[in-house]
This record gives sequence, structure tokens and C-alpha cells, in this order.
Amino acid sequence: MTTLHNGTVFTEVSDFLLNCFVRSPSWKLWLSPPLTLLFLLAMGANATLLITIRLEASLHEPLYHLLSFLSLLDIVLCLTVIPKVLLIFWFDLRPISFYACFLQMFIMNCFMAMESCTFMIMAYDRYVAICHPLRYPSIITDQFVTKAAMFIVGRNALMTLPIPILSARLSYCGKNVIENCICANMSVSRLSCDDVTINRLYQFAVGWAMLGSDLILIFLSYTLILRAVLRLKAEGAVAKALSTCGSHFILILFFSTILLVFVLTHVAKKKVSPDVPVLLNVLHHVIPAALNPIVYGVRTQEIKQGIQRLLKKW
Repeated sequence: MTTLHNGTVFTEVSDFLLNCFVRSPSWKLWLSPPLTLLFLLAMGANATLLITIRLEASLHEPLYHLLSFLSLLDIVLCLTVIPKVLLIFWFDLRPISFYACFLQMFIMNCFMAMESCTFMIMAYDRYVAICHPLRYPSIITDQFVTKAAMFIVGRNALMTLPIPILSARLSYCGKNVIENCICANMSVSRLSCDDVTINRLYQFAVGWAMLGSDLILIFLSYTLILRAVLRLKAEGAVAKALSTCGSHFILILFFSTILLVFVLTHVAKKKVSPDVPVLLNVLHHVIPAALNPIVYGVRTQEIKQGIQRLLKKW
């Protein structure tokens, strides 16, 4: 399809080529095996956690419903990003259709924001459990989880939907090689012959408004939890209280740390290879997904016992 732009006739692209690690092509070779193993681990561990929570009646509680929701988000994120990256690494299958690219862009932005929001709800759950234990059963109910899930889906879908729409409306005048392993908004819109200022500003504003507010509320919750825990005087109460929210905090800290490193490498892009942010972006879609169910499985006694009972039945 040809279009006229600023008096010049261009052929609009119908698909894109994902060009991974332009300056470090050898990275694809040594990254392929560990990335494949991480993907299989993430899929297997999250599927195991979902099945365990679904089949074990003792785990049909609000906290474990939130964990199931988090596992579901991890599975979708992994399936959206990693299989295509592995196809590029193993078989050099770089083409991706125009609409598939923008669908991937929407799912990545939306589900990453949904994951951040889920961590925020889980931090609130731990805050109520430790700071207001007597009121916990009346506040954190199945109805609360249902409303929280609706809020997570609604807020993040509505806020992130304009990102792929704004990018898809741009004119792509012949250039179709994306210097990334995934259809990241800025990597794609950079190929356009239109002004992308609105795209940049919207993604920046929405990203910091949603992820920033989530992280602030998360760390506020844990500050209040820590203050309440230090006031406990009963023997062993501090250790027990910290243990109940330790696994949540570990994963939230890792999620925010790798995100911070990714942002900092973009800020300091003149001092690091342009391939480093690309690598971090790919790893951010698989490492937390692989770690989440493992940390909960190891540190949460009820889940560990549930998995053991299921294994004995089989």
C-alpha cells in the first residue's frame, strides 16, 4: 500500500522485522539455552502453583486467589514475549505482522502494569493481616478479591490501550526493522515518519503515574508493617510476622529493582551498549515469572504442603 507523506510517495509496511542484539549478535547463541530453560521453568512452576491452589481446598482463601491471579499474569506475559524471542534466537524467524506487533505491545504494557497493581493489592493484604489482624477476615474477603481483580484489569487496560492505538495510527514510511527483540512502543514508533512526541509523553506519564503510585503504596504498606512488627512484644511474634510477608517483599523488591535498572540503562544509554536495555527488557518478562511461584512454594508452608499432597495423590 502506497501513501503520500509531505509530498513524497511511500510504501506503508505490512509487517516488521525484529532485529535482536544488532551490535552483539553472539549474545543470541549463548542466551538461547538459559532463556529456554527459564521459559520452561516459568511455565511449569506457575502451572503447578495454579493447579495446587485450584485443587487444594485449604488454599481457597483470598491471599491464594491473588497468587493465582499473579501466576496467570506471568504465564500470559511469558507466552506473549518469550516464544517469539526464542524463534528469533533458534531459527532467525524475525518477521512479525503489523497487528501482531501492536497486540504484543498492548499485552506487554497492560499485563506488566497489572502485575505491579497486583503486588500493591498483596502488600495491602499483608498490611491488614499484620496491623489489623482481628479485622482481616471482614476486610479481605472473596468479594474484596473479586473487586480488586476488576480494578486491576479495568484500570490498566483503559490506561494502556491508547499506547498501541497511538503507535498504530502513525505512518510507517518504508522502514520496518525494529532494533529490539520485542515490539516495545518507542522502538516501533521510532520507525515512523510522523511526530511521536505525544506517544513519548503519554507512555512516560502513564508509566510513572501507574507504576510510580503502585510502588509508593507498596513501600508505604511495608513501612507501616515494619513499624507495627517492631512494637510486638510476644516471643516469636516478630519472626512470624516478618515471615508472613517476607516472600511478598522479596518478589516486589526484585520486580522494582530490575525495572529500575532497566530505566537507568535507558537514561545512561550513551555509557552502555544499546543492546543492554534490550536484554534487560527480555529478562524482565521471564525471570520474575520463574521466581514468583518458586519463592512462594519454598517460603509458604501451606503451598509446599499442598504440592506434596498432590504429588502423593499422583
